[in-house]
Amino acid sequence: MPTKIEFGTDGWRAIIAEDFTFENVRYCAQAVADYLHQSGQASNGLVVGYDTRFASDRFAAAVAEVAAANDITVYLCNRPEPTPVVSYSVLDRKAGGGVVITSSHNPAPYNGFKYKPEYAGSASPEIVARLEERIRVHQEAGSVRRVPLADARRRGRVESVDARAPYMTQMGRLVDLDRLRASGLRVVHDAMYGAGIGYFAEVLAGGRATVEGLHDVVNPNFPGLHGPEPIPPNVDELLAAVRERGAAVGLATDGDADRIGLVDEQGRFVNQLEVYALLLLYLLEVRGLRGPAVRSLTSTSMADRLGKRFGIPVYETPVGFKYVGPKMLAENAILGGEESGGYGFQGHIPERDAILAGLYLLDLCVQKGQPLSEIVRYLHEVAGASHYDRDDVHFPADQRAAIVNRVNAAEPSSIGGLKVEHIDDMEGRKFYLEDGSWLLIRFSGTEPLLRIYTETTSPERVRAILDAGHQIAGV
Repeated sequence: MPTKIEFGTDGWRAIIAEDFTFENVRYCAQAVADYLHQSGQASNGLVVGYDTRFASDRFAAAVAEVAAANDITVYLCNRPEPTPVVSYSVLDRKAGGGVVITSSHNPAPYNGFKYKPEYAGSASPEIVARLEERIRVHQEAGSVRRVPLADARRRGRVESVDARAPYMTQMGRLVDLDRLRASGLRVVHDAMYGAGIGYFAEVLAGGRATVEGLHDVVNPNFPGLHGPEPIPPNVDELLAAVRERGAAVGLATDGDADRIGLVDEQGRFVNQLEVYALLLLYLLEVRGLRGPAVRSLTSTSMADRLGKRFGIPVYETPVGFKYVGPKMLAENAILGGEESGGYGFQGHIPERDAILAGLYLLDLCVQKGQPLSEIVRYLHEVAGASHYDRDDVHFPADQRAAIVNRVNAAEPSSIGGLKVEHIDDMEGRKFYLEDGSWLLIRFSGTEPLLRIYTETTSPERVRAILDAGHQIAGV
């Protein structure tokens, strides 16, 4: 039986050599080639990039071979690059789209296939549906066009490109790098063995600021990490390094550097909801921007309160930048983000970018002239208290339907001692509680996990709300 290839919140992920095979990657590439021809974008070419995972460069070459055989010029990155760098290259080259071979934050056995349309963000649900349909057609027919990479190069159909240089120029347009370089900030960057290796050190070189690296060599096994996801416990070494080295800020980037993790000067992890609110505060208060903000339903109520304070609308979407990005474009939003640590910005790409997010966070520290811990304290003064946590629950596959039924049937009047004001089924089931607190129960879009989330105004209430979520789901 052919592998059932379905795109999750951002692309298709699978275990290498089981379902993530050269054959299946070629089916995906053929579907992209079909889409580019059908949408009139084929003549603009295709950017192809890859991360530091096992055989990612070879899978990227397989994509290039298929696209070239379909009369599409391929701009193949000459080294592993972050997903946002590849995405920006789509805009920079005015290409028809981009493919990134990456499994982002997933554990080492996984790899993945992301498609970025001409607008350089995550593929919309409509585009994903068209790709999945073409994949099925080619699987059934066993039909893929392919030309050897060496032949494609000789014919001028595949060109090796440096995507890094134009991206660095873009960073200089978006943030005052001279100010950051002159700041004297001491930063520790945990690259998590991923594609973000060296980026902060390179962009901030030449001044008084210093960047020290952690896990800054390529190792597709991601030793010491459950996976290259910039959250505890994966960032525990970074927390210690910030304290031991006397750094002002710790930054962590995931496997393809589209997600950011933040650590203050005390070695405290600043959670993803706080980071979204910090970035929004930076854009509104420090940069003086005005415009809508977009957040996924797993992100923070602090955004809504900041929106009211500064007079801007805040829009909620389902999880994934395939929803956040198009909403950003439709509303010309200044910020889009989600609980996973991915944030996108106006004037750049409608896509998560951990490098730019990190630079903005550093600029926030420099312009406020305060330790990061003080800025976080100030955030809670203006945006209200926020205490967040998430439980990830593995479950037997045959129990999924029963869990769905239990969650969908739940209509409690109160959770954790707070009144349930309304319930939404946009994705999973979200219980909105009084005082801005909430509980969400949903399945992961990329892994066999049930996720239970909460944000509330009291640290003592976090566990009670999460436990209520476990009881509702029966897990």
